[in-house]
Order: sequence, then C-alpha cells, then structure tokens
Amino acid sequence: MKRLLVLLGVLVTLVSDVAPYGASQGSAAAPTLVVDRSFEIKTADPQRAFEPTAAIVNRAVYDTLFTYKGGDIAHPVPSLVQSWKASKDAKTFTFQLKRNVRFADGTPLTSADVVFSLNRLVNLKGNPAFLLDGVTARANGRYTVVLRSKTPGTQLPAILANTSTGIVNSKLAKKHGATASVGADKADKAEQWFNSSDSAGAGSGPYLLKQYSTTSQLTLVPNTRYWGAKKAAFSTVVVRNMIAPTQLINIQRGKHEVAIDLSSDQARSIAGNKGLHVSLQPSTWVFWLFANNNPQISAMTANKQFQQAVRFALDYKSIVQVAGPGAIQAPGMIPSMFLGALKQSQGVKQDIAKAKAALAASGAANAKITLEYPSDLTVNGVPFASLAQKVQANLQSVGFNIELAGSPVGTWLQKYRDGKMAFGLSLWGPDYPDPADYLAFTPGQLVGVRAGWPAGADPAIEKLASKAQVTTADAAREKIYRQIQQLLNQRGPFFPLLQPTQVFVATTDLKNAVFNAEYEIDVTQVSAK
Repeated sequence: MKRLLVLLGVLVTLVSDVAPYGASQGSAAAPTLVVDRSFEIKTADPQRAFEPTAAIVNRAVYDTLFTYKGGDIAHPVPSLVQSWKASKDAKTFTFQLKRNVRFADGTPLTSADVVFSLNRLVNLKGNPAFLLDGVTARANGRYTVVLRSKTPGTQLPAILANTSTGIVNSKLAKKHGATASVGADKADKAEQWFNSSDSAGAGSGPYLLKQYSTTSQLTLVPNTRYWGAKKAAFSTVVVRNMIAPTQLINIQRGKHEVAIDLSSDQARSIAGNKGLHVSLQPSTWVFWLFANNNPQISAMTANKQFQQAVRFALDYKSIVQVAGPGAIQAPGMIPSMFLGALKQSQGVKQDIAKAKAALAASGAANAKITLEYPSDLTVNGVPFASLAQKVQANLQSVGFNIELAGSPVGTWLQKYRDGKMAFGLSLWGPDYPDPADYLAFTPGQLVGVRAGWPAGADPAIEKLASKAQVTTADAAREKIYRQIQQLLNQRGPFFPLLQPTQVFVATTDLKNAVFNAEYEIDVTQVSAK
C-alpha cells in the first residue's frame, strides 16, 4: 500500500517533448531496444528509487539477491544467492552468495557489499526503506549474509527481488559520498553520482547507465565485464518518456520496441497488427469495497447481515465490465498472479435471494448509506467515479438506499486511514509480490483496523495469519493463504471487486518481452529474434 501512496501523486499523464528516437537506428547485429513509458522517475539511485520507471533501469544495472523468471512473480528465484535457509520462526535468514560475481569495474561482489546496500536502504529513510523495516543485516564471512527480522519475514525473498535492494559496489560508492551508517539520510551525498554515467562500476548487472533524465529518456549500454552467462543482448536500451497516444503511434512503426501505458481501447485498435504482440492481462491492483465493522462508526455497516447483503448483491460480472477487456473479478484480496491466490471459480457469486433476505434481516432497507470514494483518481483506466456508480446501481437494485460521496483523493485517504469511513471504495497496490502483504486485511492489522476489525474479532482467521507468518514452504503457504481468503470472503468486512487491465505491447521481433509486475519489463531477459 505504501507504493500506492507514492504513486498517487504521479498518476497523471506526462507530456514528453523529446523527439521520437527510432529503434531502427541500431544495427541488425546489435539493435536498440526502445521502451516507451510515461515517466514518474525521481532518481536512479537504487536505494532511493521506488518508481516503476526506475525499476526498469535498475533491474538492468544492479543485481539483487533474488529475481523472477519471465512474468512469474509468484516464485522468487535466486540471483546473487547460491543457497539459503530460514529459521523455524522465519526471523533469521542465511544466504550463501555466488562467488564469481564481479561489479562492472572488476571488483568482486562480497557480503560486505550486500550488507552495505541493505543498510543504506534502511538508513536513507527514503520511500523504499519500509521494505526492510525491522530487518538487520550482517556478514558472516566473505560470502555469507545473515538477515534478522523482528517479526516473521516469509516475504523476504520477494522483497529481496525488488530493485531498491540492488547491490552496489560499496568501495566505489563510498568514494563518491555514499554511506550506510545511521544518519545516512543527511550524510549520504552519492545520489547525483548514481544518476550519472560516472557511476559505471557501481552495479554488477548486464547493463550500465549512460544517460539519465527524469523528463526525456534514460539510456543503457552493455557491461562488457558482466559476470553472468546471459550477456546484454542490445547495444543500447532506451527508455523514453512518452504519453500513451504517442506510444500508440511509435509501437506501430518501430522495431524492437515496447509500449507499457496503452489503454485497453488503444490496445484493441492494434490487436490485428501482425507485427505486434498485444497482451491484455489482469493488473496486480485490486479494487475493493469495505463496510466498517466498528458500530461506533456505523451500527448499520457493522451489522453482519448488512455485510452479507452487500456481498451477495454485487453483480461481479457487470462490475468487471467497467474495466474493459483483460480485467477479471478479484476472487480474493490476493491478486491472481501471486502465490496463494484463489481460483476464479472460488470468487463470490451474486445471489439476489440471499442478498434480499440478509438486507431484510439487517433492517437497513430504508436507511440511507453513504458510499465514499476518491473522485479524482483513475487507475489502469478505471475511474473510481464510474466504479462507484456501478456499485450503487447493483446495491440499489436489491433494495439498498445508497448515496455517493466522492472527494479529492487526499481528503478521502485521510478519512480512510483514520478508520472513520463507514462504507468505502478502495484500492490496494502491492508493496511486494508476496501474499504476506495481504495479512494487512486480517483482524488487528493495518487495513483490518482501518475497517474497524480489531485483534480478537475473528480468532480462526488470526490463528491462520499467525501460522502464515512463520511458514516458508511454498505449498504450505499457498494452502494457508487460500484458507484465509475463503474465510475473509465468508465473514470479513471486505468485498474484493476486480483486477483492472494491464496492457503490454511489444513488436514481434523480440523474444521474452513480457510484462513483469515487479519490473514492468525485465530488459535483461529480452533479446532480438
């Protein structure tokens, strides 16, 4: 959810004044890869950056302990890690590093670099610092790193695939003003260096940063000393700041090109183009409705019969249509591509008879209920106002009296955070692609408390949540998280609605060009056909 808060300030269309740069300018033997995206980048310093555009670039420049293969973000795979183990309480993680890794200047990568990078992330106190909240790192020999977490950290492998945990060359970074000590938020002077081509040698990835701009384009070139087997496939990677209409034009005439910000309508207009691979798939965002469980906020929304009436009154198929092709019903709070997600068949289904019976039992049939939503926010092509109108129509068709109350996102967000919103339409964007991020929806946790659901409100769910926190085996985790979501769907104050559409378009002269929700596109895995 913290990533959502960062992005709320930049969910606007940015206009680029940079002239189109044709991918065809590259040679046939060593082409240029062009990625068009609307920029929201603030920095390329890996421990300060937490925006999607920065992730595209930093994934290529800085290796992380874990990564992902293709578009699969449910299963982190080791990158710099040779092997690892977790303690039974999931609070201590020991990682053995690969011993053949070198930074671009030839310096060997060791545990000292990992500890420096992770401590710098924490002590800079920037947007991504929360990722390692309560986690300490220490070296246990030249190639062993031990992480200790104050609370169970089953999500750590997923977090350690985030580009904000990219490992930097500590010796070189220190020479240019970097520090990982307490007080780094004031003492660290390395950001401008990381934002320049002078930082070549800071990372161990297959590419180097050649050109940096927050408004026009970012350019990468190969790291000729790259240690891994999969070398840089392009002579240049250009990430350009382009609004969606311009992306639509560029992708139709480009070569070795990718467009990330097209709408579903724009994607449909080029669906028949044989030179393009057009993908419409569910996003990791989840839109959801909640009824505050605190009777002091609203006796009506806290009524379990009222909540059941809402749950079964919603016409989920019509709600999904608000988002267009590629969107799906959210069967639970965990997105469909994450470990532990429910199957589509397990989502709640509309049942008018149940809804009317529950509404009658609640005594809310004649009561006016206000549904609040952020009126000025659109995410992945879905305006909250349109979604609110659809929910209102669904509920009123079975006898609810629903009044809509939209407000600016800042006003809405503050009331929601304070736990004073009785009936609201909301959104969750993952902080990291792991189901542990969604334990926030259980009683006594962040979102549970905001929805008036304190600790002790549902012991069965809380017991499962505690078990999930210390379970590290994928199969066992998947089973527990599905159980939690099924119980949330039966008696929680939350109503998952939909996952909107993520459009991703690539020219067909590319291999392995797929959308990855963590990096948007992992350019290290893409090559020319």
